[in-house]
Amino acid sequence: MQSAPKKTCQLIVDSGNHYLGALKGNQGNLFKSVQANFVAQQSYSEFTKGHGRVERRVVSLCTTLENIPAWPGLESLIQVESQRHFLKGGRDRWETETRFYIASCIESAESFAQRIRGYWGVENKVHYVRDVTQGEDASRIRMYQLPQIFAVARNFALNLYRSNAFSNMAQAQRFCQFGLDTLKLLFRMK
Repeated sequence: MQSAPKKTCQLIVDSGNHYLGALKGNQGNLFKSVQANFVAQQSYSEFTKGHGRVERRVVSLCTTLENIPAWPGLESLIQVESQRHFLKGGRDRWETETRFYIASCIESAESFAQRIRGYWGVENKVHYVRDVTQGEDASRIRMYQLPQIFAVARNFALNLYRSNAFSNMAQAQRFCQFGLDTLKLLFRMK
């Protein structure tokens, strides 16, 4: 039986599109094979500084797929090694993490680095805000209460906040929690 991620990748390829996806431990044989057989053919390094930490990321690309199980449209293996340095409790701290990705296209290591960073931008701007600020994961709304309707409402609220120049979504939510009259006031100010 095909796994759900494999079926999804097949649908993407069949529709004439490409995928770039994180490879996780629950994709057992593929994950282990990529870890064991990854040989970097191209690398790109980048440094970032912010939020009290310095991070170095090395994105490496491998297009040699020998000893890798068949996977729909697979063309590239990507490895991202992150080293973070930050202060925690007044002490220097180092963290190292290695993640793997698979893709159905061949691009440069720099291009894949930008795509992966772009994904995390979406993750931080939308999913994190929906979970932390709007409490989506803690919500008790389940299947029979149509959670997708509430997801649309949460997205609508975020779009309203952003269109009214709020950069802090928690502050926007507090400001607007008393009703739509607050938003009417904002529209009149513009």
